[in-house]
Amino acid sequence: MNESSDATWPGPLHGIRVLDFTRVLAGPAASLALADLGAEVLKIEPPGNGDETRDFPPIRDGESHYFLSVNRGKKSIVIDLKSEAGLALARDLAAKCDVVVENYRPGVMDRLGLGYRTLSADNPGLIYCAISGYGQTGPLRDRPSFDIVLQAMSGALSVNGEPGQPPTKLGIPLGDLVGGINGPIAILAALHERNATGRGRYIDISLMDGLVGMLGYIAQLAFFTGEDPKPQGSQHPNLVPYGAFPAKDGSIIVACLTNSFWGKICKALGCPENAADPRYDTIHKRREARAEVNAIVSAVTVTKTVDELVDLFTAHEVPHAPILGVREALAQPQTQAREMVVEVEHRRLGRIPIVNRPIRFDERQPVPAAPPVLGQDTDAILRELLGLSDERIAELRAGGAVA
Repeated sequence: MNESSDATWPGPLHGIRVLDFTRVLAGPAASLALADLGAEVLKIEPPGNGDETRDFPPIRDGESHYFLSVNRGKKSIVIDLKSEAGLALARDLAAKCDVVVENYRPGVMDRLGLGYRTLSADNPGLIYCAISGYGQTGPLRDRPSFDIVLQAMSGALSVNGEPGQPPTKLGIPLGDLVGGINGPIAILAALHERNATGRGRYIDISLMDGLVGMLGYIAQLAFFTGEDPKPQGSQHPNLVPYGAFPAKDGSIIVACLTNSFWGKICKALGCPENAADPRYDTIHKRREARAEVNAIVSAVTVTKTVDELVDLFTAHEVPHAPILGVREALAQPQTQAREMVVEVEHRRLGRIPIVNRPIRFDERQPVPAAPPVLGQDTDAILRELLGLSDERIAELRAGGAVA
C-alpha cells in the first residue's frame, strides 16, 4: 500500500469546476472521473442523510463503504433544494462552474428551476450533462431504472451465465457504471468544443444506450445470424479454447485468440501435434469441435495445480490467469506496482485504503483526497466561491437552506 507522494501536479482538468447534483452510482461515477482528472467537484447533498448511499450497509463509524467507493476527491456542500434560498445558492454556484452533472429523472431539474436553459442563460459556456436510465426521449424516459433492470432491457443479461441455466447479472454494476464512462467522454469533448466556440452544450446520457453500445460484436453476431446469442459462461461464442478450465485445486482461465496461441497451448500441454491436426488447425474448425478441444485442454489442466499451470503457461506465453478473489486482486504485485491501492486520511475514519484513479500520466499526480463527510466543505465553498460572510452563512443555516 502506497503513501501520498510529494507531487503537486493536480491533473489536466485543474481549473475546471463541476457542480455535482448526482447521487447513488451512475452520476457519482461520472463526476468521480472528472475529479480524478483534476477538476474541482462540488457535490451538492440534501440536508439530513445526504446522498442516499451514505446509508447503504455495511457502515463503519457512520460512513458507508458504498459512498466511499465513488466520491474520492470531491467536496461536499449541503443545500436544501426544496427551499427558495437553497435554489438561489445552487443557481449562484452554477454561474461560477464550467460543468453541471445531474442524474435525476428527466424533467426534475427543469421543475426545480435548475435545468439547462435556466442555468445557461446566466452562464452561456456551461456544459450540462444529464444522466438517466433511458435518456431524455423515448417511451421509457420516465420509468425508474436500476442496474439489473438496464442489464435486462439492453440484452446484456441474456448472454451472461452458464449455458442452459437462468441468466445471471454481471457482478460489476456495469449498467450504472457505463454512465461514468460515457458522461465524462462527452463532457471532455464539449470542453474542447467550448475552447473554440465559447458556448456550452447540453449532453443527454442514457445508461441503456450505453449498455446497448457495449454489446459490440454480440449485437453484430445477432445481425449476422438472425438469432439471439446464448449464454456461454466464461467461454467465448466463437473462440475455442477460451474460458475456465479445471485444475487440481480450482480453475484457471485460458484464452486462445489466434492460431499462434493455439500452437503455444498445445506445446505447453505436451501435445504439440494437435496444433497442426486438420480437425483443429483453424478458428472455425475449433469452434465446431468445441467439446473435443475443451476436453483436450481439460485432460491436462485437471492433473496440475493452478500454480503449476500459471508457471507452465507463463513459460509458453499462453494468455492465462488464475481466478483471484477481490482481496487477492487488490494485493497482487501488479496492482501494487501500479499504485492502484493507496491510503488517505479520512476526517472521521482516519487512515483508510481506497482504490486509486485508473488513469495515469507521465507526471505523477498526488493521491486523491478522501471522500468527504456530509457537508464537510459547505462553509468554505459559500465563503470562498460566493463571497458570503459568516453572518450570512449562519442566517442560511438557521433558515434551513444549508446545513
